[in-house]
Amino acid sequence: MLSCKFITVGNLKESYLREAVAEYTKRLGGFCRPEIISLKEARLPDDPSAAQIAAALRDESVRILAAMPPRAMKIALCVEGKQYDSPELAALLDRGAAASGAVCFVIGSSHGLDETVKAACDLRLSVSRLTFPHQLMQVILLEAVYRALSITHGTKYHK
Repeated sequence: MLSCKFITVGNLKESYLREAVAEYTKRLGGFCRPEIISLKEARLPDDPSAAQIAAALRDESVRILAAMPPRAMKIALCVEGKQYDSPELAALLDRGAAASGAVCFVIGSSHGLDETVKAACDLRLSVSRLTFPHQLMQVILLEAVYRALSITHGTKYHK
């Protein structure tokens, strides 16, 4: 069974987001072994400078890189990434399953990901050109992966 690790930076504050993550994690359990790793976001002042943001991203990158499984297909979520439709994402996950049996998605903080994390990944994925709240992205990604795996397994979820 495919192992799907989701590394996220920052905690979900709103209960409705935590409930959605729990629901999609439960659903994913029928198709893969999901694991969510929530890492602490680096502290920044209210109006951080570019240098302070860069230092925070470097700090977060150390923890992200340590949490990434070595042989998994690693996918960084970032605005400059490639966009896939659901069947294309399903095919991508199939390739990850065939190659190593494991896929790892990385969602950075609200300031994104350090370049070292992006470089350590096999692929850069953009879910949309639209901007979403950072915390909502975890729910969106889990739903997208659930939909892709439902396509692979031939369920009726994807219409």
